Amino acid sequence: MASHHKRGPQRGAFSSGLHLLHGTGAAKPASKPAHKPAPRPAVAAWSQAQWEAALPPVLAQLTLPVAGVGAEQVQKLAAYMVMLAHWNSTFNLTALRDPQDMLTHHLTDCLAVLAPLARHLDTVRAGRAADAGPIKLLDVGSGGGLPGVVLAICCPDVQVSCVDTVGKKAAFIRQVAAELRLPNLRGEHARVEQLKGRYDLITSRAFASLADFVSLTRAILAEGAEWMAMKGKHPDDELAQLPADIDVFHVEQLQVPGLDAERCLVWMRPQGGVPG
Repeated sequence: MASHHKRGPQRGAFSSGLHLLHGTGAAKPASKPAHKPAPRPAVAAWSQAQWEAALPPVLAQLTLPVAGVGAEQVQKLAAYMVMLAHWNSTFNLTALRDPQDMLTHHLTDCLAVLAPLARHLDTVRAGRAADAGPIKLLDVGSGGGLPGVVLAICCPDVQVSCVDTVGKKAAFIRQVAAELRLPNLRGEHARVEQLKGRYDLITSRAFASLADFVSLTRAILAEGAEWMAMKGKHPDDELAQLPADIDVFHVEQLQVPGLDAERCLVWMRPQGGVPG
């Protein structure tokens, strides 16, 4: 593409920015630089103490299981958000930079799924053999670990794997697991269709359409397992595009404190189960 930038004034031009037209002596005003909006002032990142102070009012508004989110989980959630903000400046883990926005749009948004998830996990545990091992949850397109890291912190008996195609994002998840001592958290650098094994619950948050989500992950869904897709408004168009053998057995509306936007969980499973 040809450049549209004009060459600067030649040596000897008036310092006032007037160019002399050759042979005429007439003056031509120099083109004015394009107006650039003033940059937005940088918002200071919150310290861990500030994150820990911001969480209790949020948790008080959420309907959480009795075990809930205790002091240890609050500390780890705060430490995770400090790490997310720090690594974000280099790895572009999220477009949000303002701590208050990160609190409502990311952390609180993910915490809002804990109560529905706890009910589901209780059902899974009740029908599970004692020696079946930990429940395996996969977070697809996890990015900076939302919701995977939050779920790993709040559900320590669940083995959470966060998969992303971007190596730096998977590396960040591994760093979080190491620094916060979360043995139940793993970061996978891969395309989801390359993963092996089976998962008892597969979730995603703003990953893809529902049809693509189930298509890409169906082969790794365990027998009797389900999908839990985090969505905004009720996704009527996406639901209409699902294969006929996908059972959407519940679309659950969520209330996210401090967030003036619709959120829902779409619960799905294959009709007739998954071949073993």
